[in-house]
Amino acid sequence: MKFFNFHLMPYRHADLDAIQKNGSAWVTFSNAHYDPALGAELYHEYLDQMEYADQLGFDGVCLNEHHQTAYGLMPIPGVLAGALARSVKRAKIAVLGRALPLVNNPLTVAEEFAMLDNLTRGRFIAGFVRGIGAEYHAMGINPAESQARFAEAHDLIVRAWTEPGPFSYMGKHYQFQYVNPWPRPYQQPRPPIWVPSQGSSSTIRWAAGLRYTYCQTLSPIATVKKFFDMYREEARKAGYEAGRDQLAWSNCIYVAETDERAMAEARPHLEALMTRLLKMPMEMLLPPGYTNIEAMKRIKATRAVGAKPQSVEDLVKSGLVIIGSPSTVREKLAEYEELAGFGTTLTKTQFGTMPDGMVRANMQAIAQEIIPHFKDAA
Repeated sequence: MKFFNFHLMPYRHADLDAIQKNGSAWVTFSNAHYDPALGAELYHEYLDQMEYADQLGFDGVCLNEHHQTAYGLMPIPGVLAGALARSVKRAKIAVLGRALPLVNNPLTVAEEFAMLDNLTRGRFIAGFVRGIGAEYHAMGINPAESQARFAEAHDLIVRAWTEPGPFSYMGKHYQFQYVNPWPRPYQQPRPPIWVPSQGSSSTIRWAAGLRYTYCQTLSPIATVKKFFDMYREEARKAGYEAGRDQLAWSNCIYVAETDERAMAEARPHLEALMTRLLKMPMEMLLPPGYTNIEAMKRIKATRAVGAKPQSVEDLVKSGLVIIGSPSTVREKLAEYEELAGFGTTLTKTQFGTMPDGMVRANMQAIAQEIIPHFKDAA
């Protein structure tokens, strides 16, 4: 199994009571709550943590893209990936991912990612997403055009990477007389493409058809298994057997000396993530036109069941997070690996309001007590 350190880079100094009164940490939570001095320190703290992950032996580090939210301070993940491209010496750098429908010129993403691929000498992983519904409120993009804009932007970027230019491109949403980006990617014919999703059947079908690595976002392990099984079935329909390296699970892991101590230490920070930073109303998560009726019914049903905030114990029991002593974490991760059949764990070692000292101790424990067990088993 490969271990990637996935950082959300939250504004961990956020006033949680103010978020609760506002109803969400997204879009409508005033940026008057952002202190630039604290924010600047956080950026350096988080970049230092990513560099530490490389030094500890993690296989990769992951960034992502969100807008107008205290949940994550990465509206332009390429800026942070560029800062890491020379300081992270060994691990891969993944942007999981760029929200393609939000950009009016997909060629800028093709250029940005090709630069990162050159700077890392081929250690770059390109992630493509549609972006969650809140991003469409933040960026003023019609959510009804999301899927079409995503498909067209993806096709244009891949052609720009793999087809010598100049050539013209005339689509519905994007038109270019000249497509001829410099530089070309370092990896040939292109960087690997990973596709994170909350479990959209159309996204899973599309990713499997193109043999892209599918990344399931933070979800209970039973849900992870269901969607990974769906990917494997779609791969068979496409004429091949999907390998474990094509499936990655995003999770939170926290390790301490005992189960009791791990739960006590992780609890406030996990609660901050789940009940404050992730919270948003349905109309923000699923704006009209963003998804089809079947998917909306499924998501509403799921949210109705879990409308009341879950306890940390419930989150652990469902396998959404793994918290405990080294032996407990090893046991649970091995159990989930066998159940769902994934080859990569995208692990949030920092979550919610967790301070730097705790994060580093957690990273070190994972590197020393967890990763070697799975490397030796392989």
